[in-house]
Order: sequence, then structure tokens, then C-alpha cells
Amino acid sequence: MVATDLDGTLLRGDLTVSPRSRAALALVRAAGARHLVVTGRPAASCREFLVAIGYRGLAVCGQGAQLYDASADRLLVSASLDRELARSVVERTEEALGAGPLELAVVTAAPENRFVVTARFTDRMRPEWGLAGREELWAAPIEKVLMRHRTVADGLVAAAAVRVGGGEVAVTHSEKGMIEVLPAGTDKSVGLQLAADRMGFTPAETIAFGDMPNDIPLLGWAGYGVAMGNAHPDLIAMADEVAPANEDDGVAVVLERLFAHP
Repeated sequence: MVATDLDGTLLRGDLTVSPRSRAALALVRAAGARHLVVTGRPAASCREFLVAIGYRGLAVCGQGAQLYDASADRLLVSASLDRELARSVVERTEEALGAGPLELAVVTAAPENRFVVTARFTDRMRPEWGLAGREELWAAPIEKVLMRHRTVADGLVAAAAVRVGGGEVAVTHSEKGMIEVLPAGTDKSVGLQLAADRMGFTPAETIAFGDMPNDIPLLGWAGYGVAMGNAHPDLIAMADEVAPANEDDGVAVVLERLFAHP
């Protein structure tokens, strides 16, 4: 099993999978191995990337909260986050930081999985995102909350969230400027185990690729873990190998070595 994150790992910065990476994944299939996407994106957000590479079968989405059947375009498992608890964790994190309000976003409940943000969450609003006032974020069921602060470092925001809510929710750092609050017990290893139970593979049979702290459970579950050259230092520190960066087709470099015919 070849388990790959998407953003910052299999995807280049322009959100495409390069021809070289596509060819490497074809080598994997030709050798009788499988490719499993394990991503922080909800299923609705990663569907276009899976279609683009002709992906079939299960995918782990939403930081492990979702198990998605790409072949049938159907969610098999999806966890939701209690809205009042999420609001409380946000407020307690702000109080612990003492640096003013956090900028917030939510991913609404499946199957819609819309990304809805407050006005100052980003300077580059995407057309598909929704804009909402802070109180409107809690108006409908959600799957996760994303927090960022314009002056406080991500690591401090994450540490504060863990300190005040770590026993009630899961907290992870998925990409720069995005600290995620998820249902308790959610991480990529949990979703990976769900997939393994259905597909019949073991950690010892798995190589995993990632780039951010939210991939630490992914690499930790796999028998062999590869951090990208562009990866966060915390992931690099626990990886078995560091590949070239995603812009340099690091996943393909490793897969070619493992699966190319002599």
C-alpha cells in the first residue's frame, strides 16, 4: 500500500499531479500494489483531484473523519463536530492566547462540505468559499473548525487549543495558517486503520508520504514513512526518509526506486 497526502505532497503548488507522478503511480498499480489517498480535505473538496488521476476505491478524507468510496462517489463514514463544543474551544483558545480574536472557518457537514470563512480569514477569497459572520458559522452542522491568527505563530495557537480543549476535541496543524479542531479521536491513522480493515493491508505493508504535522499519525502508522523535502520540521524529525520536495516530484522519485522494473 502506498498512502499519500495530497496538498504539499502528491499535489504540486498549482494543485496538479505531474506527469512524472502519474507515471510513478502507474508503476505502483502494475506491480500489484495499491494507492490510498489520505488527506485533510473533505471528500467534496478532494473529489476533483481524484477524478483527475483516475482514482478508484477508498480514500481517507477530512483528517481521518471520512472514509470515501471514490468509485461510487459515496461517503461510507463521516464524523461531525458538536457546534457548541467547537465554539467553546475557540473562545477558550482566544482567552488563553490573550491576543484578540482568531480568524475562523468551518467545513459544513457532509455531503455538502462547504468551506465557510469569516471576512478576515484570508486575503485571497476563493469563489467556491462561503462568507459568513462569526455567529453564522455555528448555524448549521459542521465537521471541523479552522483557526488562524494574523500575528500569533501557528504553533502557539495549536498549543493553546490543545491545552484548553485537548481532552474534548482533536487539534492538528494541517498547513500554514490553519489549525484544525476536529471530533475527539480523529486523525489520519484512525482513517487509515478503517481503510486497512476493509482492504486487508497492514502497517508493515504500507509506505506513507506527507508534509505537515497532521501527517505525523499517518507516517507513524505506516511501516515506512517519507517526509517531503518541503515538510514541516516536526514531520522530518520522525520520518524514515526525506524525499525531494513536492515541486520536484518527491513522491515519484521514491516510487520509481521501489517499483521501477530493472
